[in-house]
Amino acid sequence: MPPHIRHGWAALCAVLVVTMTAHAYEIIAPATAARMAQAAETFLQALSPEQRDTLLFSFDDGDRTDWHYVPRSRSGLALKEMTPDQQELAMGFLKSGLSRSGYWKSTTIMTLETVLREIETLNWMGRDPEKYYFSFFGTPSAAGTWAWRVEGHHLSLNVTIVKGRMFATAPRFMGANPANVTSGALSGLRTLAGEEDLARKLLMSLDPKQRQRAVFRDQAYSDIVTGSDEAVSPLDPAGIPGADFNGAQKAMLARLIDEYVSSLPPEIARQRSDVIGNGGVDRIHFGWAGSIEPGRPHYYRIQGATFLIEYDNVQNGANHIHTVWRDFDGDFGRDLLREHYRAAHP
Repeated sequence: MPPHIRHGWAALCAVLVVTMTAHAYEIIAPATAARMAQAAETFLQALSPEQRDTLLFSFDDGDRTDWHYVPRSRSGLALKEMTPDQQELAMGFLKSGLSRSGYWKSTTIMTLETVLREIETLNWMGRDPEKYYFSFFGTPSAAGTWAWRVEGHHLSLNVTIVKGRMFATAPRFMGANPANVTSGALSGLRTLAGEEDLARKLLMSLDPKQRQRAVFRDQAYSDIVTGSDEAVSPLDPAGIPGADFNGAQKAMLARLIDEYVSSLPPEIARQRSDVIGNGGVDRIHFGWAGSIEPGRPHYYRIQGATFLIEYDNVQNGANHIHTVWRDFDGDFGRDLLREHYRAAHP
């Protein structure tokens, strides 16, 4: 477990909470905000006026919440529209908004486009690792309110910064196709291995009665249930609640959630873990759909009072993963912005 995630969990024996306060998403990370703003400003200074016009939107632009994870036309500035030096600065900005593991996953997802280009008979989708688009909403500044998105096939990272210190980091989508590369120079590469293996380890630790409750559906969903909806509400609390886990199983669930949280910058991940780690796992549900056999279509969800994780591996012979983290009231910083605007206009 990374050190920045271990903090706050070890003392609680990796026990999680779902009884969050109304301000659960008020992650205060001024150092990260300042670093991110500086990286954004350095990147912007290297762009031409035309490139900046393509990249910059008003904070209230409707495109800020129009996200997706399929190959489609997108607004923003693509990597392929940048010079090599500009690309380096763009990726430096991306690095400022992720942990080391989050940056590795994101860039590896981009690299998988080259694998798809080689293995697909008809490359009608135009697989291209440089078709990933950068968008800024509002003016990046160390003390301001602004947002950014980096998005392309199987990747959508959405971050909102309010008053240069409060953060929202959802929706956050990562996918992998192929989930396991079986040929070529990258054979054996598994981009989202932890998301797969840790969930399966938890499932297989359940006794027959627990597993019968956890597997709530014989057939996996064809995709994540929430899709690319702009806002989501809690799904049915399918599966088994943490109240019915033993201590070891609760720790496994904690480690699985860590796999998702650990993609965030350390300052944010630590606080996110602390918020989740203040109480107990009892009301968090873990549910599985589809086959329990490796290599067969399967799906799982982890749902608490305020957040949802979905994982789906069905397409391409169950070798094509979709994962998403949603915050019911915190996607795109809705809860933070509500308080911000209320304070500004009492």
